[in-house]
Amino acid sequence: MKYSTEKLSIFEKVGYSLGDLAANLVFQTLITYLAYFYTDIYGLNNNDASIIILIVGLVAAFLFNPLIGALADRTNSRWGKFRPWILFTAIPMGVVALLAFTTPDFSYKGKVLYATITYTLLLLLYAGSNLPYSALSGVITGNMSERNSISAIRFVAVMFAQFFVQVFMLPIIEYAGNGDKAIGIEIVMTWLAIIGTIMLLITFFSTRERVVPSQEQKSTFKEDIVDLTKNKPWIIMLILTILIFITLALKGGSYVYYFNNYVDKHALSQFIQPIITSMQAIGINFFGSDPVSAGFGLFNAGGIICMLIGIGVSKKLADIYGKRDVFGIALFISTLFIILFVFFSPQNIFLIFGAQILHGFFYGITIPLLWAMIADVADYSEWKNNRRATAIIFSAMMVGLKSGLSIGGALVSWILGQYGYIHAEAGETILQPQTVAHGVKMMVSIYAALPFLICCALLFFYEINKTTEIQIESDLKKRRNN
Repeated sequence: MKYSTEKLSIFEKVGYSLGDLAANLVFQTLITYLAYFYTDIYGLNNNDASIIILIVGLVAAFLFNPLIGALADRTNSRWGKFRPWILFTAIPMGVVALLAFTTPDFSYKGKVLYATITYTLLLLLYAGSNLPYSALSGVITGNMSERNSISAIRFVAVMFAQFFVQVFMLPIIEYAGNGDKAIGIEIVMTWLAIIGTIMLLITFFSTRERVVPSQEQKSTFKEDIVDLTKNKPWIIMLILTILIFITLALKGGSYVYYFNNYVDKHALSQFIQPIITSMQAIGINFFGSDPVSAGFGLFNAGGIICMLIGIGVSKKLADIYGKRDVFGIALFISTLFIILFVFFSPQNIFLIFGAQILHGFFYGITIPLLWAMIADVADYSEWKNNRRATAIIFSAMMVGLKSGLSIGGALVSWILGQYGYIHAEAGETILQPQTVAHGVKMMVSIYAALPFLICCALLFFYEINKTTEIQIESDLKKRRNN
């Protein structure tokens, strides 16, 4: 095993983080707008949108990710195992991301087929890019403190992508399309595809792989799978990842419906008007006059800014107390602020924004720790089995991510249908039944909180605490140097 303990330069850390910024321009768009795009812009009914999101997502999770993980672990090139995947998927993923959010002039059946094909290709290319990218964090360095640092910087970049998508994207779509959201989202996705491709190329050229398995550590795909099934921390992290992304997709995909169908527009307008006026006084006139898109953007902005603060304190807390304990406590507190949404009336705008801000801070602490913990699971597997299979472990977690994203995204459309939501044709305005308002309130509160609460309970069985982290790092360092 070739191994280096050298500290990473800030240039390499930032270069690496740009890859996740690029990926999250796509990923955050899928979480926030895919269900809304299919039902209110593209023109699919709730059942068809739900089936496409669920079936394609599960195929991607259980077929694409293990396949790419196994191939990436067995890739050998002058650029390493994982960096070539980032290079060769950069341009195709940008092109397909644009096609997936394009509304062609097809018949309804043609639209269903087009959506299925483009979403499938997008998830295939996303797996081919983001899975090796995530595994790269496990081989850039074997130093766990440096790994915490990489994760913290990486997820600051993630928050910038999330900030753009959730705060600015809806107003930009409306502005770019001059009221036609189908045209607007095509224009926005064109620019995101170009920017994302450039960022992925920067990641490729600015990073290098340092933890390289020796020839005697080669293993078969069957051995890798057997190692996984015996790895209790991996099993817990897999279930935890599925549950986390169910909540993120369910909650994130519901907010646009929450502001359109539950929040009182007059109360929202009165609440945000002083903010908008203050911004206009200094020359910022971005959000326009629509209280829903402006309120939706400012609501997300408050949460994301506080997430960035949470990410900023995450590394220090993890270094002192260990990832597991910090992750569990912060996740539990953040869940309490999700539950509070069930008690808010449509006029409680101050409380709605306040709960989002506090949730954002505590959830932000957990964000970099999740992927750092998965990298620790790869070290745990090597520690136990004397074989390293970084990508297959990350691919299994990507199975959890895609499964959670697919289940949560499908639940948005399905639950809305159960509460009587009527999908709109392009450019059409629909008056929804009263039951829809209650449904979206439940989605952003009780339904979204349940998976998080199960995660908190699972962490009691996750054995890689602070003491074990130190022991694993020390033993692996000695073993690699020998």
